[in-house]
Amino acid sequence: MLKIGIGHFFKWPKVSRKSIPIYTLLLSFFHVSLVFATDVLPQQTTETLSVKSILFSEKVDFLVTLPNDYLKQTDKHYVVLFDLHPRSHLYLAGMHDWMSHNGGWPWLETIIVTAPDGHQGLGKLKQGAIEQQGDQALLDFFEQDLLPAIDKRYRTNGFRIFNGFTGNAGLVLYSLINRPSLFNAYIAASPVLSTDFAYVLNDASKKLKNMQGKPRFLFISTSDSGFEQRQLDSFAKLEDIIQTHANHKLNYQIKRFDGSYYMTQPILATALGIEMIFNDVHTVLAADSEVSQQGTKAILAYYKRLSDEVYGFDVPAIDSLLALGNSLVKAAPQQAIGVYQDTLKAYPKAHSAYHELASVYAATGKMTQAIEAEQQALASTDHPFYQNKYTKQLAEFQK
Repeated sequence: MLKIGIGHFFKWPKVSRKSIPIYTLLLSFFHVSLVFATDVLPQQTTETLSVKSILFSEKVDFLVTLPNDYLKQTDKHYVVLFDLHPRSHLYLAGMHDWMSHNGGWPWLETIIVTAPDGHQGLGKLKQGAIEQQGDQALLDFFEQDLLPAIDKRYRTNGFRIFNGFTGNAGLVLYSLINRPSLFNAYIAASPVLSTDFAYVLNDASKKLKNMQGKPRFLFISTSDSGFEQRQLDSFAKLEDIIQTHANHKLNYQIKRFDGSYYMTQPILATALGIEMIFNDVHTVLAADSEVSQQGTKAILAYYKRLSDEVYGFDVPAIDSLLALGNSLVKAAPQQAIGVYQDTLKAYPKAHSAYHELASVYAATGKMTQAIEAEQQALASTDHPFYQNKYTKQLAEFQK
């Protein structure tokens, strides 16, 4: 197998008896390297979730991939992403692993759920949604059976994403328009909209205008590829409807990936959509931003709104508070101390706030308070990097 696999790239040299041990050693090293690489790669946990429903006789087996640390971090809850296309699972799980392994940035750790191929009952529900105006049996299945089954079995945090490509993207829009509360964010790549598909174009203007409840996010995209040409007129109509009729409850982004391949569209849409969905989680408010200039109370209120209304899980304000405090250290150190103290009132275990507080105490000659604050920083984290950093800083203060 090895010879076939790499024979295209170089010609094997003639091997003498004396050189056999060397080649054996090299091949052995190559083998060990492969085994080692396999050992350190993440081992994803993938399992089946069987869902029953009164809407059809046979249960539906959904494929589920859990985040890499799901089984270890038993007190953590996770985002859910759902896609109706069975072949989407591999690329979604792989993209998620790549985009989340650096501390959930830019993709927060997520449970990936995809539908099976060829289930007749589920297929009929999709067909009804596409062909019969007002048919919402598919959404009933989501609301009454599928989503409760996911929440019952897994540690979910309440934030859900509905992802889809072409026909399934049309159903993503159908879900948003008819029952926006089912998911918090919707990603629709190259949606099929023509010939009254799921009556999206027919119903969108009225239902988007009357949308209520918590804010929802929509990322919708297309391109000028040959396969998408026949959908571009319908896409333009939907774009106009969204821009004209969507109320303040819908945060939307519309993107054209012109010049790219048709089968690349779901990859591009998912990647960029995910970045936009979680942008407010990762973006630190600049110290001179309108919110930060109003002080710590305004920053805390801003992140409380994000937590309660937009995401449904806690989005910490720590980094934005520290950015404000750091901007004041040189010009107004006492104000900086106040910001760090406000941060610790809101987040008593914020080790980084203790560290910054210690630094400004030291800079103003208050070494006893600096040492106490750095000791608090050290006691508030078990992360090796920060423990090492704070230990060194503490030693400097104690000289």
